[in-house]
Amino acid sequence: MAGSSTPRSAPPRSRRSSGRGTRAATPTRPAGKKRFFDYPRTGYTGLHRWLPSWRVVLGTVLGGAFLLLGAGVAAYATIDVPKPGEDVSAQTSTIYYADNADGSQGAVMGTYAVQKREIVDYDTLPAYVGESVVAGEDRTFFTNRGVSITGMARAFLHNATADDGTTQGGSTLTQQYVERYYVDKTTTDYVGKAREALLAIKIAQSQSKQEILGNYLNTIYFGRDSYGIQAAAQSYFGVDAKDLTQAQAALLAAVIPSPNNWDPAVDAAKSEQRWNIILDGLQDMGKLSDAQRAKLTFPDTVDYKRTERYTGTKGYLLTEVEKELETGPLKITKDELMRGGYKIVTTIQKPVQKDMESTAKSYRNGEMLGEKPNKRTKLAMVSVDPSSGAIVGMYGGSNFVDDQINRVTYDKIQAGSTFKPFTLIAALESGKTLESRYNGYSPMTVPGWSKPVPNFGGEQFGNINLIKATAESVNTVYAQLNEEIGPEKTADVAVRAGITTPVGTDPSNVLGTADVHPLDMASAYATLAAQGVHHDPYMIEKIENYDGTTAYEAKSKGKRVFDADVVADATYAMQQVVQSGSGETWIKPLDRPIAGKTGTTNEWKAAWFVGFTPQIATAVSLSQVGEDGKSQETIEAVPASLGGVTGGKTPAEIWASYMKGVFELPQYEKVEDFPARANVGPTPTARPKATTTPTPTPTPTETQETVDRVPSGLVGKLQADASGILVQAGLNPAVTTAYSDDVVVGRVISVSPGEGKKIKPGATVTLVVSSGPKPEPTKAPKPTQTAQPTPQPTKPAKTPQPTQDPTPEATEKADADAAASAG
Repeated sequence: MAGSSTPRSAPPRSRRSSGRGTRAATPTRPAGKKRFFDYPRTGYTGLHRWLPSWRVVLGTVLGGAFLLLGAGVAAYATIDVPKPGEDVSAQTSTIYYADNADGSQGAVMGTYAVQKREIVDYDTLPAYVGESVVAGEDRTFFTNRGVSITGMARAFLHNATADDGTTQGGSTLTQQYVERYYVDKTTTDYVGKAREALLAIKIAQSQSKQEILGNYLNTIYFGRDSYGIQAAAQSYFGVDAKDLTQAQAALLAAVIPSPNNWDPAVDAAKSEQRWNIILDGLQDMGKLSDAQRAKLTFPDTVDYKRTERYTGTKGYLLTEVEKELETGPLKITKDELMRGGYKIVTTIQKPVQKDMESTAKSYRNGEMLGEKPNKRTKLAMVSVDPSSGAIVGMYGGSNFVDDQINRVTYDKIQAGSTFKPFTLIAALESGKTLESRYNGYSPMTVPGWSKPVPNFGGEQFGNINLIKATAESVNTVYAQLNEEIGPEKTADVAVRAGITTPVGTDPSNVLGTADVHPLDMASAYATLAAQGVHHDPYMIEKIENYDGTTAYEAKSKGKRVFDADVVADATYAMQQVVQSGSGETWIKPLDRPIAGKTGTTNEWKAAWFVGFTPQIATAVSLSQVGEDGKSQETIEAVPASLGGVTGGKTPAEIWASYMKGVFELPQYEKVEDFPARANVGPTPTARPKATTTPTPTPTPTETQETVDRVPSGLVGKLQADASGILVQAGLNPAVTTAYSDDVVVGRVISVSPGEGKKIKPGATVTLVVSSGPKPEPTKAPKPTQTAQPTPQPTKPAKTPQPTQDPTPEATEKADADAAASAG
């Protein structure tokens, strides 16, 4: 044919080689040879030589897709639906007290196992029970094939790109059913999720939606120790599942994602928010009309009565173990604890706990004080091992079933003067010494305070050092000290020591205006007992799996937060609280080295004694809630003759009674001394000391550096005025009373040494104050004095209260008044 012999025309210019990556004009491979996989591509240069052709790309994608599809088909064909997990296969978890002193296993504290499950037929339930769960967990349940590709893709994309640490789940209700009913454990890896998805698809083909939903409702955990819809209906509403109302069913569906946190008894606001989300879902699904929803109200739940596991004081210990398990490194949930077969050893020493509970019982039943305290008076006790932070004893209340607030870990009450040691440490770190001296007269105007700072009852102290100021809890001295070093340093020391609640930086923080947990105070003082090394408090020592392997073991990593010498000096001052100060009456008779501090707050709303030895630190606090169960009110004194409840009274007595038994235990009976006083800081140059400047001979004229004179004009003045004059002169006033027919009550009769007499700086001047004319004798029988509730050592008091040394009362109430002055 004519066209067949026509030579092929030359290619157009656009197809000719231009040297810019197009096909070469001449083939580069020898004729007759052809590679199986033409890569890099022949006949091309530049970038195009290395880019695969669309055929290769398409083939690769299709080949990969077919391979994945084939693998999926093979996996689907070979995967078998496992047998349902039975409750009998779930193993009991056991909580133990700490190991005994001889190394043997401690006693059982409590056990956890799957309980309160009653299987019910799905057909017996109202339709809205299942529909409510579907509305909250998977609104496509009735139409999907067991999995949701879009849901899984959305979750994968979020988890891969989110930088806020949050994760999403794309599981359908059927997948959740597989996880709980067949796999019986939470799966987080993508391979496990893929297997669950295949199981869900297979189960969705073999079981009806009703069967899946019914098994799911009988399996899921609803909180309140309740597994399955029947147990949950009883625990929350006291009814059978078949009798649940639509509002009640929606509430049960609402708590499924986090039952222990979204229970209305725990967080009513969050629970109601979730309840409304369920109702929104029902409307979106067409299962609830606007008119029907308008009639629904958020349902009331019955009071939850926990099992006997939580009765008594043990309930506070077990709930703390549960919290530590869930927030610890293993993140063991309550559901996993109920099923996992764990062996958990705590740090609670059974003999210590027994002594603590016995002391608390003696206080509550009136044996200790002769009368029972008000039922609303709350006692908290906790002991910490300074060497590790282990909590060895805890009393959060008398019965967890009646009062589920742990007063040790949950309560936040004002700390009072237990904060003064933090200011003392801050001062020593800032260059002050224990011999730094301040005037202790009262009231005193201190910069930064809105009102003058008083000591209790106008108690006057002369020019005293920080040891005396700590022992006697002198507010005016510590207010000056805090102002000098800066209250932010006091706050910083408190946080470093172990206080976890907010601490303000106002000047009054030295007097304990911050609200603190009793556990924090024990932990902070344990830091001092450990010579400045802080350990976070904890209660779980060891966790073993069901097969005996170790899952977790506590490894306390202490952190030095204070210099050891600074703490040695602070501890020395705090020992004087026990030896001669506000804690002397009850703590000193224990006759061993003890350091501590009393604390009392405004209007006697809280009272403390926190003390320690090198082996153990213990905090005891008292507070009283109002009739509403929330507000704090003045602690009712027991007996009434006690007056106000201060730290040096009942809390110190409780502390001493408890620790007396603890010190008899083998692990604590050894008496250990604190490190010796270190005398940190510059060489003191206190006024009472003579100058060290060498002089050839003593001068005949005595100067203000070595000698003072008793001020004139004191006789006839009011006691407070005369005391203030002496304090201003650097002298220490002491007051005694005498009858006088000539001098008005409250005014000075005489002074010793006399006015104008020479006296050493800081010496004591005695003021004899009139108590009025001597009363005429009467023939009437003398009234019987009120008996003390228990035999105890007493000292003469300035008030008609017969049970305590006036020094603790004076110094402790001052804390409250000064704190109130600071606003």
